[in-house]
Amino acid sequence: MTRVTAIGYHGVFEHEKRDGQPFITDAVLHMDVGAAAATDDLSKTADYGAVAEAIVAVVTGEAFDLIETLSVCLAEKILADFPVVQAVEVTVHKPKAPIQVPFGDVSITVFRTRESVQPATTAVESS
Repeated sequence: MTRVTAIGYHGVFEHEKRDGQPFITDAVLHMDVGAAAATDDLSKTADYGAVAEAIVAVVTGEAFDLIETLSVCLAEKILADFPVVQAVEVTVHKPKAPIQVPFGDVSITVFRTRESVQPATTAVESS
């Protein structure tokens, strides 16, 4: 799912924690969908509405200084709440980051699996 948007209060500056700003989250869920496809049964897959609600709850919840922390918390929440998901790639975008030069986006991407606590890949993008 892409572009799940919520107002969060994450950042290192006081005004970011006070005023908030939009955070946009993309989540790629890695799972075996065979049972769900064979039975057409929602209970055998991840309920995408529930995943989106979990993302919004984390973004609007506890404030963090870094989007790195936010992205890891999101990935861990999805893995904890949705047992069918075997791995997840989460990208958090902070399009209104307080950067003093023109930019298109700031984002952090993390990848988590059930078997690992360390990211398999981490990518930082600024465009």
